[in-house]
Amino acid sequence: MRSRASRRANIDFPALHPAQAVVKASPARNRVVAAGRRCGKSELAVTELVECAATGGRAWYVPPTYRMGLPVWRRVLEIAEQVPGTRIMRAENRVELSGGGELSMRSADNPQALRGDGLDLVVIDEAAHIPSPDVWEQALRPALADRRGRAMFISSPNGHNWFHGLFQRGLDGGAWQSWQFPTAANPYIPRDEIAEARDTLPDRVFRQEFLAEFIADGAIFRGVTECVGPVGPVVGPVVIGADWGRHNDYTALTAIDCGQAPVAVVEIDRFTQIGYAVQRGRLAAMCARLGCSFVLAEKNSIGGPLIEQLVADGLPVTGFDTTAGSKSAIIDDLALHLEQQRVRLPEGHPQTQVLVNELQSYTITQRPGSKTWTYSAPAGCHDDCVMSLAIGLAATNRAMKRAFEWV
Repeated sequence: MRSRASRRANIDFPALHPAQAVVKASPARNRVVAAGRRCGKSELAVTELVECAATGGRAWYVPPTYRMGLPVWRRVLEIAEQVPGTRIMRAENRVELSGGGELSMRSADNPQALRGDGLDLVVIDEAAHIPSPDVWEQALRPALADRRGRAMFISSPNGHNWFHGLFQRGLDGGAWQSWQFPTAANPYIPRDEIAEARDTLPDRVFRQEFLAEFIADGAIFRGVTECVGPVGPVVGPVVIGADWGRHNDYTALTAIDCGQAPVAVVEIDRFTQIGYAVQRGRLAAMCARLGCSFVLAEKNSIGGPLIEQLVADGLPVTGFDTTAGSKSAIIDDLALHLEQQRVRLPEGHPQTQVLVNELQSYTITQRPGSKTWTYSAPAGCHDDCVMSLAIGLAATNRAMKRAFEWV
């Protein structure tokens, strides 16, 4: 991707693009780089690490886990091998250079193993995805003290966590300096790839992963009211998404007509505190009334037995496993449908306002000390219609059905 342009310490280093060069030229002791995917932050890290060791320094590369760090570490080894006399100890993830310098990869998932050595440089990769600041504050920062070593934090953002705090600190200058580079700062990334990502990813995801923006906890769905409008006669095929409940929660059934453009919600049924036999009957009646060809129903908890009986009754029902991963996938897909107005919500339907209210109050919250997120309704509110709609849209998406092996 880049030409071999400079030769330092008898090593051919890759030429840095302008954004990388700005960071490298900074004299700040602590540099914080918030960058979009494929912006080139890893190549910058490799250059810094090998240069430090090639001039006799001791440097550590610290990713969240060894597995996440392997691609960068392989690149480090590729460049370090250019130095005659280099010793590579693969089992120890350590490199010794002939001039006395040393490089190591250490994993952040074991902070206690990061204590002890004096360091000239530490590069913390994907810092925003390291759960706790203890890795920096209690282990790595003290290791830089005796040599007055430098630190570089590189990461795509991940909410307002400790990496965001370091980024804010670097905006004040002094010993800390921060930069924020979108993916487009890398001149070697095709612009049509970025445009395609903007068109196919939810706004929140694109802004975080490609624009390197720090997205706070909060509402996830945009453009909800713009999707409310007249819905035409049923064309078909029709699919139904089902989210079960009984006592404290509601059961929600959402029917979607795939034949309309955009796909349209043609019926919503929402009810609570009724027996399972009646719930099955209401779903069967909706299927018969609309000529439904496919039902995707949550099968967690009470869903399993309900689905077994519905299949025995001859209904075209398939179960949906609600896990953290599958829920994230269908919620992101729903967000994209709403932002791009690729789904119509029925104007004047008695349950539409309930659905709109749920969508507008639905939130995303980062789990404390984690890189994962929680999608849910605020305390005291419901998200049954949201989940039913998201599951229903998943049923319209053949690619997702194949990916999750639903058919």
